[in-house]
Order: sequence, then C-alpha cells, then structure tokens
Amino acid sequence: MKAYLRFGTTLSAALLAGLIGIAAPADAAEATGVLTAQEAQQVPLKRAASLIRWEVERGGHTGFAGIELADREVVLWWKGAPPAAVRRAVRQVESTAAVRVAAARHSRAELKAAAARIRGSLDVRPGQPVHTIKLAADGSGLRVSAESQASASRAEAAFADAGVPVELVTEAAPVPVSRADDWAPWSGGADNINPSAGSRCTSGFGVRNGANTRFILTAAHCGQPGNRINDGRGEFIGNVGPHHGTHDIALIQTSNVDDQIYVGGLDSNATRVVDGWDWVFTGELLCQSGGSSARDVGGPVCGLRVTKFNNDAGDAVEAEQVNGQQSVRPGDSGGPVYGNAASGGVIAKGINSYYYPSNNKVFGFQDFGTATRDFGVWIAK
Repeated sequence: MKAYLRFGTTLSAALLAGLIGIAAPADAAEATGVLTAQEAQQVPLKRAASLIRWEVERGGHTGFAGIELADREVVLWWKGAPPAAVRRAVRQVESTAAVRVAAARHSRAELKAAAARIRGSLDVRPGQPVHTIKLAADGSGLRVSAESQASASRAEAAFADAGVPVELVTEAAPVPVSRADDWAPWSGGADNINPSAGSRCTSGFGVRNGANTRFILTAAHCGQPGNRINDGRGEFIGNVGPHHGTHDIALIQTSNVDDQIYVGGLDSNATRVVDGWDWVFTGELLCQSGGSSARDVGGPVCGLRVTKFNNDAGDAVEAEQVNGQQSVRPGDSGGPVYGNAASGGVIAKGINSYYYPSNNKVFGFQDFGTATRDFGVWIAK
C-alpha cells in the first residue's frame, strides 16, 4: 500500500536503522550542484518545455495532453492542431532544443473529466480497494490501480462510461512518508518535529505570498492547522496554517525563511540556493533532500525520473529511481523535490508525499505549481 513519509520521534536509533536500511551514498556531484551528463542534456529541454508549459497555463488551451522529455527532444502531446500561440512558443525554442508535436488521442482535460466520472461511481483513494487513477502523458488513456484482482474485477463496470481507454492494474496502494538543527531564517530540507503527533517530517521550501508573509511549504499529513512545529533541537519554528489535505500540502507560518535547502548529511551545513520554481515534465530527472535520506545516504537521492501524473483528487506526481535505489524514506515527508540548475542552484519542483513499501524505488510528490495555485505562494527571496 501507499505510505506517507512521516516518522515517529520516539523510535530508537537502532530501530530506525533497521527500518530504513542501507543504501548507496549520494553522488557527490549531484549534491554540490555539478550536473551529471544526463542532467546537462536535459537543461535546454527543460527550458523549452517550461516556456511551452507556461503558454499552456496562461492560455488555458484545451488540446494539451502532456509534455515529455525524451532523450534528445521535447515531445508536446496535443489533441488536434495546436493554436497559434502554442505554435509560436514552439518556434521560439526550436533554436535551442528539438521539439516534436505529436498527436494525442485525448487531451488532459478529457482524461480529467473521465477520471471524475470514474470517481463518481467508485470511492477512489488510498485505503480503498481501488486507490489510484493516473493519466498517460501521451493522452492515450487512464491507468487505474486496485489492491487485488478481485477488487479490480468488481470495479470494471465503473469504467464503461469513462469514454477513454482504461488500463486496470493490480498493485499495492501507496502510503504517506512522514536536518537536525536549523535556525531562522529557516531553510528547506531540515527536520520538522510535531510534538502533538510525536512525528518527524522535513521542511520543503521557504515561500512567501503577496502580502510578504513567510511560510515553510511542507506536507499536509505532517500536521493539522494550529499544530506547533519545532526543529530537530526543539526550537519553535511556527504553527501549521493554510492546509490542503487532498493535495497533501500545507504552510507553516514562521518569522522568516530563506531561499536555500540543505543537501548534505544530517550534521552538514551544506546548502544550495533555490533559483525559483518550475513545472514538472514526464521523463525529467529530479532529486529529493529529505531528512531521513540525509541520515541514511549522506545527502540527497537523485536520478528520480518522472513517470506518472495522478489523475485523482490528490493530483500527485510519481517518479522512479533509475538505478533501483530506495527513492524516499519515512521522515522525508514534506522535503524538497528539485531539479539541478546550470547555475549551480536548484529549481523547486515539489515536496515529498508518499511511497510504495512494495516498490520503494517509486515515490509520489506534490508539484510546486499546485502549491502556487492553492496558496498563492512562490519561492521567498
């Protein structure tokens, strides 16, 4: 099943070590900001994909199905003919990156409507027999996951009116995943302790809203509105404020934050500057810097390739560690998910949310764009 990455603070060190296991050390180049060959190859592709994606966001173009980063090109999946504004955006980036416009069977809007019809007949969420709906970036259809073959068989009748192809798979549901001593202005990637719940999560990114109020973006399952949040040494950070449980994101209002995230081990002060935020693309390589991963591997976990966009109420994104390593650990919840930037900084992409105990190479995160829509926040500078 799907597990949230929150971790109880009362566990002994020995038990913690037994639960999280031993993994390969984080790549030093990825921790310090030197791009790997694959990441360097994706830099112009990400820039091109971002410009196109922003045009889609501004224009509300309904034919959009998805954007995929292939080996040496950006693939824009579109149902029908892209409008003039999108074609202009494609032409604008073609001097720096190859862009291929490919025909999609269904638009993202159509797939979301189909998923809504399924949810009208089935209770689709973690803890239920049918737990996840995911969309294909190429617009080919939906993928629905059920706990067992019996559950899948009972659910098939609900797909008749979906209006799009539905692939039904049997897999265990994901579960939520719940640095030692930070100080104000608070940085991302540090321990967040919730005394009320007796749990530990990780801070995501320092953000602000239009009124210049400062917050830490984290996972909603790490605390309820009003809960006190401390750092790893018990120093008060702030209280949980705005909270979106379905999207699993929340804001901790605090005195001040900065534009940095921790990227070293538990007792390291190594940080990287957050240059800004951007959308997430299928095929993109990312990193995550949760506190438990810092304890276990001495730094961030990288080589996380984006594979799926969930098409259920949670709207999470999933990625898989390309070398078969564990992607996240209990306690990484709320931690920063980011892309390495050519500047040596990072680009905020989202925050850790859940993983699959039966397949811990795969994890789920909420993208930063959703946080911006829900809360009207962006990276604090």
